[in-house]
Amino acid sequence: MLRRAVVWDLGGTLVDTYPALDRAFAAVVAAHGEIVDEAEVARLTRRSTSEAVTALAGRFGIPVAEFEAANAALKHRWEKHPAPAMPGARELLRDLAVAGVLNLVVTHRDRTSAMSLITGLGLAVDDLISTSDGFPRKPDPSMHLALLGRHRLEAGSCLSVGDRPIDAVAARRAGMASATLESAEAPVDDDADYSVSSLDDLRPILGLA
Repeated sequence: MLRRAVVWDLGGTLVDTYPALDRAFAAVVAAHGEIVDEAEVARLTRRSTSEAVTALAGRFGIPVAEFEAANAALKHRWEKHPAPAMPGARELLRDLAVAGVLNLVVTHRDRTSAMSLITGLGLAVDDLISTSDGFPRKPDPSMHLALLGRHRLEAGSCLSVGDRPIDAVAARRAGMASATLESAEAPVDDDADYSVSSLDDLRPILGLA
């Protein structure tokens, strides 16, 4: 079924931010003479960055501020050297636009950081709402609902795509179908309507060849 709009999460969905984040958090642990497998960090960050920080700080007795500083430094670096786009992201956004489908973004990332990533990677999106615009964080559905209202969309005509359980919950609360992008290395346990291992796997779900 061809949708009228796709509501995208940004980091971990359209932009491959996780590998660098996982390495940064593992490096904080290593700086204290401890070792944590990046795959283990990945399973934590796929739930949420804040949960990963809390878990790692508690386990290794490292101040939360050190992980937050590593995350902030990474975002600053991305302003000039963006994380890579997810494989197939540019092409899928382009093909959806050609088909008349809106590409909308909801993100926890502050607007400046989000737009730096989008512009730097050449991702063509039609609109973006960030928590820095005054909206609560997911799984609250406020950002999704705001986009529905702004573009006069029916929830049933849209698909929300994310990479964490909170994305699927926010979509469901907004009345949208949802898809979760996940990998075998960091599986996601959620209630999404669809689970995909690549963005290209969304094409038949979205009614694209």
